[in-house]
Amino acid sequence: MNPEPNDLSRLVEAVEALRREVAQLSDRVSAIEAEGAAAATPPPISEELVFVISAAVAAYLGKRAHVRQIRLLGSDAWARQGRVTVQASHTLAIQHGRSER
Repeated sequence: MNPEPNDLSRLVEAVEALRREVAQLSDRVSAIEAEGAAAATPPPISEELVFVISAAVAAYLGKRAHVRQIRLLGSDAWARQGRVTVQASHTLAIQHGRSER
């Protein structure tokens, strides 16, 4: 039972079309991965910023210190702590036993 030449040519065309589509999808995935990697890369730290951080550490410790590593964290911890401080500073006056006259 041999396949007819017409069926074989349609099969070859279908396989080639699938190969082209897989290649296009592979290119799209590579582009999306490259965009994601570029977005995940933190911005470079300037030399001035390193000096400012070093000065802040020295002022806090009271002596000169060597900054060995600086990591940028994707956290909102400072903002959250600031909100907690502001909210805690609002003292609510509660009056008990107030009578109506």
